Amino acid sequence: MERETRIRSLLKGLSWRIVASTTTITIAYVITGDTSVALGIGGIEAVLKIAFYYLHERAWQALPRGTIRHIETEVLSKRKKQSKI
Repeated sequence: MERETRIRSLLKGLSWRIVASTTTITIAYVITGDTSVALGIGGIEAVLKIAFYYLHERAWQALPRGTIRHIETEVLSKRKKQSKI
């Protein structure tokens, strides 16, 4: 299986951002009927979502790998013990 190149990943990210922001702008226009308001909302949405995605990624990087799997294992183990009682 061929790995995806960095440029392809970048282009996919950019194209998705265009699709997502266009959707937001369209919804904002349908609701407000005002092009400038819709474009303003779309612009704010694009910037904030990039910033929040970055923060989301950094938060996940702060968790040691396997943390979620460890928590899941503990929960399943507790449920299994309780069902035996």
